[in-house]
Amino acid sequence: MLVHLSVHNYAIVEHLDLELDRGMSVITGETGAGKSIMLDALGLTLGDRADSGVVRPGADKADILATFDLADIPEAETWLAERDLNNEGPCILRRVITAEGRSRGYINGTPCPLGDLKALGELLIDIHSQHEHQSLLKTDTHRRLLDEYAGATDLARQVQLAAQRWRQTRQELERLSNSGDEQRARHQLLSYQLEELESLGLGETELEQLEQEHKNLTNAETLLGICRQVVEQCSESDSGNVLNALTASLNRLSSVNNASGSLNEATTLLTSAQIQVEEAVGELNRFLDHFDADPARLQEIEERLDTIYTLARKHRIQPTEVAAMQQKLLDEIETLNANDESIERLGEELASFARHYQEKARELSDLRQQAATSLANAVEQEIQRLGMPGGRFTIELRANASQELQPHGLEQVELLVSANPGQPLKALAKVASGGELSRISLAIQVITAQTSRVPTLVFDEVDVGIGGPTAEIVGQLLRRLGDRGQVLTVTHLPQVAAQGHQHLFVHKVRGSDATHTAVSKLNKSERVEEVARMLGGIDLTKESLAHAKKMVVAAKA
Repeated sequence: MLVHLSVHNYAIVEHLDLELDRGMSVITGETGAGKSIMLDALGLTLGDRADSGVVRPGADKADILATFDLADIPEAETWLAERDLNNEGPCILRRVITAEGRSRGYINGTPCPLGDLKALGELLIDIHSQHEHQSLLKTDTHRRLLDEYAGATDLARQVQLAAQRWRQTRQELERLSNSGDEQRARHQLLSYQLEELESLGLGETELEQLEQEHKNLTNAETLLGICRQVVEQCSESDSGNVLNALTASLNRLSSVNNASGSLNEATTLLTSAQIQVEEAVGELNRFLDHFDADPARLQEIEERLDTIYTLARKHRIQPTEVAAMQQKLLDEIETLNANDESIERLGEELASFARHYQEKARELSDLRQQAATSLANAVEQEIQRLGMPGGRFTIELRANASQELQPHGLEQVELLVSANPGQPLKALAKVASGGELSRISLAIQVITAQTSRVPTLVFDEVDVGIGGPTAEIVGQLLRRLGDRGQVLTVTHLPQVAAQGHQHLFVHKVRGSDATHTAVSKLNKSERVEEVARMLGGIDLTKESLAHAKKMVVAAKA
């Protein structure tokens, strides 16, 4: 779970260190205080895009760290171990954005691409936003929600890849069959792949040099400090250095009467050592003079390495094998002969891919059928509790009309709803009002979150458009989720705020020349006052305080 969030110079936040606990943590504050800023900052550590505009005015960079306890997240520990990014203790994600717009990501202190932050973040936190209900109008979202609830996301990906392989193989088979010139067609394919590798122009030792230079640049300050220290010890220290010591030693030896020549060998060795130390100091000074820790060069290297790594992944080889792959393609082009065996082979592969697709797609359909009934029943119960009495909800699985193998399986998935008793079930986009859509979205999010393997759930103003008794039910639902893990929720509803296990209050601190956002963890009395403020405005009355206290106490019962 998320145990600590540190935000420096982000938006209107100058400095923020926040310790977080298990359970439901509610985040409230006045309009414009920046309630969602913490979550936006957290999103950056999880790989969200950013620009220089997020840096606090007057600062040179924004720096955000999120610390996670992985005790209950074995998938994340495995992910880190597979990439040699694990360490003993908590997992620390860091994101730095400069005022110039440059961005860096780190996992446990190691620089990493944003894609890695995003991939790891998906194992750590599940974020639900106030805008998610709009995505419910898209059938792609319907399918994704059902597959996630069914635990079939990986299987759905396998079906998609199977359809893709089948389609690519069919296209290649048709191309070869129609052209009647397999050699030319195959040659064209291999030439394209070879052109990619040749365009890369990877030198024999370039990858090793780039990786070493990248390592040097990312550790520039340490490297330069060591070199300067060695030069100081060898030749520049006033308190004594190696060259002075060697020179003094040679002078003493030369002053001795050495008629027999028994000390000649020692003198020669010391002279040689003096020369070698001088040369070493010269090399170090030249390195210091020419070493350029240019950020633009670092970015250039990272882009070049990314191109190499991307191409290696495309060919499913190690980056060090790119040159060998290029030679392999050359050899195949040189020995390629047209024959009918390839067409026969492709035909067999096509049939095999089709069988594999049907097997996986039927397996996916079975899971969807089972999950659709369970999810629909659960959502229907929740929307009725959320102020839609008599509302009905179902998930329709409609077989594809086309015989073409579809990347998303054998059926289309669509959510149908009847908001009022007696009304027929219709597509969500056709019957649901804005408020109803918000409630349905919230019900789905809460239900699907209960099956999530991710221990930290974030709800960013998902209760928009909801009020009254329904708001209290929403708070109870979120608290129930908090009982089994960690829930962070930004809310403007006192009924939801009263349900939290912890309460964080976001407010603006106005100085003489600047304003910044601060976050306070409220104690019992402060919490009652904040809930009362949410109930009745700035001026607190005995009635509003009593009502707020009753709500907070009732939530704990």
